[in-house]
Amino acid sequence: QVQLVESGGGLVQAGGSLRLACAASGHTFSNYAMGWFRQAPGKEREFVAAINWNGNIAICADSVKGRCTISRDNAKNTVYLQMNSLVPEDTAVYYCAAKESDGMVISYAYDYWGQGTQVTVSS
Repeated sequence: QVQLVESGGGLVQAGGSLRLACAASGHTFSNYAMGWFRQAPGKEREFVAAINWNGNIAICADSVKGRCTISRDNAKNTVYLQMNSLVPEDTAVYYCAAKESDGMVISYAYDYWGQGTQVTVSS
């Protein structure tokens, strides 16, 4: 059973930064492409970033490009999302997701999802 546990969320002022982490267990982490999504109140879940199995291919959504870095440490079974210059519109529950793949997955077609971590950006 694949388990994903996000951490690092919280309350931050506009202009600040956060680094979210997603710890994975129950599978061979390096077999999986990883992604981050977010869902704001009253809105649909939105793609944020994705990374392939070894981290040499990564992408951030246009809505966060320039402020977002996704990375992974396969030795620690963890994927990270660094978000800088946060704005109130970044307020959402952030989810990580996993899919067994040797590529990068930028769709919603992930097999496993975490419970999410709340990020709140105050103005």
